[in-house]
Amino acid sequence: MGVSMGTARAWVERWERQQERYAVDREERFTVIADVVEHVTAGRARPLLLDLGCGPGSLAARLAARFPHAEIVAADMDPLLLELGRTHHAGAARYVDTVIGEEGWTRALGLRRPLDAALSTTALHYLPEPALLRTYRSVASLLRPGGVLVNGDHFTPDATPCADLTAHVGRRRAERSGGRAPEDWRSWWDAAARDPELADLLDERSRRQATRAGCGGDGQITASRHAELLRRAGFAHVAPVWQFGDSTVLVAIMGETHGLPAPVRT
Repeated sequence: MGVSMGTARAWVERWERQQERYAVDREERFTVIADVVEHVTAGRARPLLLDLGCGPGSLAARLAARFPHAEIVAADMDPLLLELGRTHHAGAARYVDTVIGEEGWTRALGLRRPLDAALSTTALHYLPEPALLRTYRSVASLLRPGGVLVNGDHFTPDATPCADLTAHVGRRRAERSGGRAPEDWRSWWDAAARDPELADLLDERSRRQATRAGCGGDGQITASRHAELLRRAGFAHVAPVWQFGDSTVLVAIMGETHGLPAPVRT
């Protein structure tokens, strides 16, 4: 079910253009996420990074370019997007097919040492709250003390009037930045469905979706609720480090004693 280099390149380039329609200041957000990684991994010869919901490797490729000595593991459950990433961004990461949030999903990652950082962009919003909390707990168990989880996504504010306002501000910024790509998410998938080279991968994608019908979230978990879930999962500190409209980069830091024996009280 592989694809040619030329096909992968063409579809990844189209993916990049259509994603600009949704992500406010997408490149700036990628840069901010990399800035967090830079700070957290300073002085580490070969940092270990996990890209959660990697799609066709957009974030992984940017991280690999900025941190050429990092080991990057990129995880997703979409067979088509994973294959596009494996082919077009082959050297950026080790790509893993796993369903993030399901019981035991981290075993497929094959990690042999603690993570320095787990990163995600516009991917975890599809998880319902119980699976999101389970994912946060799983990631917390994989991180070294002082490691971070970074989630860049659209987070709904707690109050509806604020949600309407932040969404409007984000849309207007995207329009001023030329972010109204001619192709949107749906039309990208519709066009992909007409490419015979992708047929087998799309069939597998449809089969998986059928088995997971009704398992997705509604994308309406607020930033404050995300922060609460992260703290419940064991993260010591949670804060936004960048925001425009409802597009936010949220960082959660493991305590320095995470994974160490509890102190003996006398």
